Amino acid sequence: MATVASLYRRVLPSPPAVDFTSPDGKRLFSEALEGGTMEGFFSLASCFQTQSEPAFCGLASLAVVLNALAIDPGRRWKGPWRWFDESMLDCCEPLDKVKAEGISFGKVACLAHCSGADVRPFRANQVTVDDLRRHLIRCTSSRDCHLIASYNRRHLKQTGTGHFSPIGGYHAGQDMALILDVACFKYPPHWVPLALLWEAMNTIDESTGLLRGFMLISSHNAAPSALYTVSCRDESWISMARYCVKDLPDLLKAESLDNVPTLLSRVIDSLPANAGSLIKWVVEVRRKDEDGPCLSKEEKERLFVKENVLQQVRDTKLFMMVHDLQCARIQCCNRSSSSEDSITRIAASVCCQGAKMLSGNLASRKTCFQGVQANGDGANTVNSGSVVSEGNEQGVDMLLPMSPCSMSSCNSNLDNEIIKYPSSTDALTVLLLALHPSTWLGIINERLKAEFQTLVSTDNLPDVLKLEILHLRRQFCYLKTCKDKEYEDPVPVPPSP
Repeated sequence: MATVASLYRRVLPSPPAVDFTSPDGKRLFSEALEGGTMEGFFSLASCFQTQSEPAFCGLASLAVVLNALAIDPGRRWKGPWRWFDESMLDCCEPLDKVKAEGISFGKVACLAHCSGADVRPFRANQVTVDDLRRHLIRCTSSRDCHLIASYNRRHLKQTGTGHFSPIGGYHAGQDMALILDVACFKYPPHWVPLALLWEAMNTIDESTGLLRGFMLISSHNAAPSALYTVSCRDESWISMARYCVKDLPDLLKAESLDNVPTLLSRVIDSLPANAGSLIKWVVEVRRKDEDGPCLSKEEKERLFVKENVLQQVRDTKLFMMVHDLQCARIQCCNRSSSSEDSITRIAASVCCQGAKMLSGNLASRKTCFQGVQANGDGANTVNSGSVVSEGNEQGVDMLLPMSPCSMSSCNSNLDNEIIKYPSSTDALTVLLLALHPSTWLGIINERLKAEFQTLVSTDNLPDVLKLEILHLRRQFCYLKTCKDKEYEDPVPVPPSP
């Protein structure tokens, strides 16, 4: 095999670009600063990072922007620190796939949404260069909104093709944008004519057949979910989303059902085989050597919130009915055997906070797990084991929410029994609660319709669970507004600017 020659950066093609550190680049910066369109630069610069992999430009751009917006990821990065890192951005696409193939415009927008940001994505066919200029001026004149550009480098006479980077400033007099290139190993930050950047955005991504564009990212006023999330990282989410949006409402309109158990039974029977791919529960993962089996105060607080949500799900009347139906079908009561508590089983059904540790640093892995007593009180909230990757072994802990199951007619012995983590029954209950209320309008029997609408109404939920469900509904709405042809690249059509 021939040895590939190594490279130390590239010469920035100038023109059309102006190196940020050149005399002209400094002059543009000074004039733009005086003009008030460099306000977002400083927060971006204070959090700036280069991409850690050649194909991680989308992840690095998003991590920089999320940190610049001071969005708290709600979980630890390393040591005691909560901070967004590329390795934590995997809820919409597996990291190993991104490393090999890069990431699409739509999946970056999905990641931003799942990470608690407010996202407004615009493909080039949805806006004009004047719209881009107006949005850029607004972003660069404030500190609460940032713009990530998706563009083709070739239009800037640079090597490579598709690329993502945040825009750090705008010079109104010369109509130039400052690209904070996250591929620092390749090109430095540089100014480019906005019209040329627009041309580079108005190109087709060959991997999706869709146009590139830009997205506006700001902090979301609503709290992110604590325990559950809508996930599109597995491509099977497409068929499950279609089931929720179209197949289920059509089924309800076509069948005459007369009671809730019959309705639920029919819904369960009609679920696609990949029903678990859309709603995932979120588990926190940490390195085993950080704090031993003891939980920090913040970890306990985060775990308490998850457990609170889980308990409130299990306290709903809907959960009890779904639980009883499931028990009647499988003749067992939602117990978790010790053989099921492996890292592979849990990791397969969740979105992990700290998922890179479970992916064996993007390589093959094998696991061997056993439970440990986390707090000396018999509460088995930490599942510990090791991940072996490329010959290196890393101990990891999973922080598992637990909750006593409420009394059920299925088996009275379930009262006060500890179930260590959310089950498929919990996820199904959450899915039914999170579906848009219009889903149930097609129920033919008016009495049954009223009864079921009461069961799934957020008006009857405690505040913590209500916030969780409303967040999931926003995520569903985000995916539902995708055009059919864009199902593999979930970007909704934004409102008119």
